[in-house]
Amino acid sequence: MTTLFSKNFNSPDETKTPEKTKVEIVKVGDQVVSKITFQPGWKWSECIKPAVGTDSCQKKHVGMVQSGRIHVVNDDGSSIECGPGDAYVFLPGHDGWVVGDEECVCYEFESDSAATYGSS
Repeated sequence: MTTLFSKNFNSPDETKTPEKTKVEIVKVGDQVVSKITFQPGWKWSECIKPAVGTDSCQKKHVGMVQSGRIHVVNDDGSSIECGPGDAYVFLPGHDGWVVGDEECVCYEFESDSAATYGSS
């Protein structure tokens, strides 16, 4: 029985390209991990909302920011900004956008969200 797994993002199992977004997905054992690159000007409510049809993002996100910055606002009005090296958990019910003119690269480890990013 195999108990050690590794997969490189240079050969993703799947790539999705919603507007201003590149999602590279790798399946590692029974887990799914994603590398998400958000281009400057990316905003969930403008780029992803049309594809999923909800008022705010209804996925849980667990990950970390490798580069760039992302600002996230919950439906209740609370907000957070994350940058390089920050680990995060965003619960369902939020909007988010790239801060500044640099792309934001994040790695996400919550398997359902990683596998279905940009889908309903």
